[in-house]
Amino acid sequence: MAIGPELFFEDVEIGMSIPTIEKGPMTTAHLMRWSAAMENWHKIHYDKPFAIEHDKLPGLLINGSLKQQFMMQILKDWVGPGGWVWKVSFQFRAMNVVGETIRVWGQVTDVRRTEAFGLVDLELGILNDDGKESTPGSGTVALPYRGGKPLPYPFVPPAA
Repeated sequence: MAIGPELFFEDVEIGMSIPTIEKGPMTTAHLMRWSAAMENWHKIHYDKPFAIEHDKLPGLLINGSLKQQFMMQILKDWVGPGGWVWKVSFQFRAMNVVGETIRVWGQVTDVRRTEAFGLVDLELGILNDDGKESTPGSGTVALPYRGGKPLPYPFVPPAA
């Protein structure tokens, strides 16, 4: 399997896993920096007494937008500069808290050809230290054909 700028549609097979990314253990500093960048000042991301006592949460929550960014990162890193992340969807089904190491994973579920490039569908998710899935999702990326033209920029999705 090729990774990064050398990844072509022909390198991909249904069932293959893409390289995981690991983040953590997540700290309050991670959350504060992300909260500052996003201007998300909800106390559940930085005020532990508030999160636990007032909101009855298990701890400081990892920001949903940070988990979303991790989902995009795994796809972007995998397709490299020659590919394009076209679609991503996910659901927040469980909380991730400070102290956890989270692992973002992906697995190819389908491949299909268009005239100009190939499309790859993937199942995605985020697992915590206990292997619990918190953020199941899916994505579709576009990859160039080996020996074919580069993907158009800006990316133009297929008509059908």
